[in-house]
Amino acid sequence: MKTRPRRTEISVSETDTILEQGISTRRKVIAFAVMGIVVFGFFGLLALGLMNKSPVTGRSGVTRVGKAAPDITMPLLQGGEFRLSEHTGEPTVVNFWASWCPPCRNESPGFERTWRGFSDDGVLFVGVDIQDTLDDGMSYIREFDLTYPNGIDVEGKITVEYGVIGLPVTFFIGADGIVKGRWVGALPEDRLTGWVEALIAGATPEGASDIENSESFFKFE
Repeated sequence: MKTRPRRTEISVSETDTILEQGISTRRKVIAFAVMGIVVFGFFGLLALGLMNKSPVTGRSGVTRVGKAAPDITMPLLQGGEFRLSEHTGEPTVVNFWASWCPPCRNESPGFERTWRGFSDDGVLFVGVDIQDTLDDGMSYIREFDLTYPNGIDVEGKITVEYGVIGLPVTFFIGADGIVKGRWVGALPEDRLTGWVEALIAGATPEGASDIENSESFFKFE
């Protein structure tokens, strides 16, 4: 004789408990799903933002060409403070250098001679000393008798804004505030003269999109 399976009876209270547990489980599943969507969306937006943001490292300096020059505010080695925004309308040559950079030492005499030759023509020369000490920067200024404004990038902000990844690097800014060209490496004096003349004339220096002289360029490690 076969024995019938015993029927399990569930009370009303037990049924309510089971239903509540089921609802609770569904709520947790929904909560995790919503959280996943939020997290995915956040990282998706972050990735999109990073893709659309101009880099500040690598070869980002070339991306400054054709765009408004970032403002420069820095203490001058000769005393006082320099603000690029106070020189609107002046063609400007911005040279990044350091006392420990051999190619910088090779080009500095030519920069000073060119500055003196064009100082009455409305063009501004500015030197930005980076990754250097104040004493070494001052000694460099005295050694090469640099008379145009030279300041020190104390916090490295200017270096980042201009995408400088090595030395020397020179930017040419037109009277309209737009970066007309960039030269990477030691800049020959005759080429410097030609580009300054173009800036004064309101023209874009020839071949100025991005010139790189790797043999005289000290890249940061």
